[in-house]
Amino acid sequence: MRKTLLSLILLAAPAMLGAQTKDGGISADMLSKIKAQQTNTAADRALRNALAGTSINQLATLAYNPAEYDTHFSHRVPSKGITDQKSSGRCWLFTGMNVMRAKMIAKYGLGDFQFSQSYNFFFDQLEKANLFLQAVLDNADKPMSDQLVEWLFKHPLSDGGTFCGVQDAVMKYGLVPAEVMPESYNANNTSRMSAIITLKLREYGLELRKAVADGKKKSAIEARKIEMLSTVYRILASCLGEPPTKFTYTMKDAAGKPINTKEYTPMSFYEEYVGADLRGNYVMLMNDPSRPYNKTYTIDMDRHSYDGEQWTFVNLPMEDIKEMAIASIKDSTMMYYSCDVGQCYNSKTGVLSLDNYDYASLFNTDFPMNKAERISTFASASSHAMTLMAVDLDENGKPKKWMVENSWGPASGYKGHLIMTDEWFDAYSFRLVVEKKYVPARILKLLEQKPEVLPAWDPLFAGEE
Repeated sequence: MRKTLLSLILLAAPAMLGAQTKDGGISADMLSKIKAQQTNTAADRALRNALAGTSINQLATLAYNPAEYDTHFSHRVPSKGITDQKSSGRCWLFTGMNVMRAKMIAKYGLGDFQFSQSYNFFFDQLEKANLFLQAVLDNADKPMSDQLVEWLFKHPLSDGGTFCGVQDAVMKYGLVPAEVMPESYNANNTSRMSAIITLKLREYGLELRKAVADGKKKSAIEARKIEMLSTVYRILASCLGEPPTKFTYTMKDAAGKPINTKEYTPMSFYEEYVGADLRGNYVMLMNDPSRPYNKTYTIDMDRHSYDGEQWTFVNLPMEDIKEMAIASIKDSTMMYYSCDVGQCYNSKTGVLSLDNYDYASLFNTDFPMNKAERISTFASASSHAMTLMAVDLDENGKPKKWMVENSWGPASGYKGHLIMTDEWFDAYSFRLVVEKKYVPARILKLLEQKPEVLPAWDPLFAGEE
């Protein structure tokens, strides 16, 4: 019996293979044609030998790129110190705080002052946990196969984010100096803590769905959600430290001379030294040529807290965005900026340039997709936030290159900064947050539109890390 069955399987194998390759599969004939188009020149063999022991980027690096040696900028916002997010996805938080600290340093003549990223990150993670649990309850009548429910359970928690998270965390919980709540190991290395909380949230999400299905009272469900968030709070406090409710702090100038010593709450510290309306005073801009310009969009669930602001942006051509960026830099004001930082990046020089690598010559092909095509095919999206702080203008006032203050430590890139050619800036920039005073009235008018709502799984949702 076993021999007969084996014989049948062997007899059927060619037919099965034919069925797999009949309509679009790689048949033996197709494979022969593919191979026939290959060459085996001396150059081909030399390339294979080189790639056997050398990285693609090293072989594709252009021997001379003028952008690597040009570090002059006609307009630059002064800054002191470079922050370091270490092995975490908190670039959005570091960037937002770098914008605020630059103003504070200039106003009070401080040295390398920093806000505590851990303090606001603590509450960001707690708020995101509540956002997930409440969203699960709001959609408990939908099946697990529903696209939104499925998306929620795929993304219960993230340490990435956008400027919305800065708005929510700071406006609700205030700020504290870095010395008051310093960085811990798990603040700098978030992956394991995030994985543990994510696992608990998925467990809790299923429990809440069952409670709704079982017809439990709303008050009982709310009490249980509080218990769940208490567990999340305990994990965060164990990993990051307990957030202070009040503290005594001595402000010092750049020379280390005390300015004053006072007792603060996180909110009173924020109000005294920053005081900016992070929601009402800023406009979020986007360059996405795959969608119509001069329109306002918002992304469902793209917020950090349940009662927070949803990310709403105006989609504009790059020329409009650059005009506002230049005005802000000329007025010594840094900006929250994000881009696809991994594209054409030379980590040795800190330069982002379309001329860094020549992959086309290396592999004898071209890469013709434009920005809109890269976005629509998921080949490019915003991946990292940094602080835009310098531009180099030519004699006609046109930008030649840009510079950002990064959060990868002072040894990274060009003295902790990244330099971008204007051509790269056009190709891979996505988000910019500017103060309203730098935004023309015609663009502010666009914010009066009812924004088009995009789904949570839209490519633009992905937070900066």
